[in-house]
Amino acid sequence: MNNPCLSCGACCAHYRVSFYWREAENNVIRAELTVAVTPHRLAMRGTERTTPRCDALLGTIGECVSCAIYTARPSPCHGVMPSWHAGDADAHCDRARAAWGLPVLQPTGPDAAPATADLSQVA
Repeated sequence: MNNPCLSCGACCAHYRVSFYWREAENNVIRAELTVAVTPHRLAMRGTERTTPRCDALLGTIGECVSCAIYTARPSPCHGVMPSWHAGDADAHCDRARAAWGLPVLQPTGPDAAPATADLSQVA
């Protein structure tokens, strides 16, 4: 199955991505892609806005997207998975997709078993 995240990107334009400031040093996240939200926490620039969209997100939401810093993305991004990847719907994925007017993902397969996505290029 193709990775549904590569044609979505809704989570990167719906949630704030905040993390401990030292993680930026450890993952070599470029400083211009972060903004301080507390003395000890950073956020990915763009996700702190009222209408969030991560500045590292490339492409058009709902069509074709990718992450400009995928290999050095912060820890909150590592936990983002599409609905049904682990066998269950994911409320975060469903909410983000709905906020962008995208249908929620459905399980697929001959017995409606969840599909396994290739997550090597998650947005």
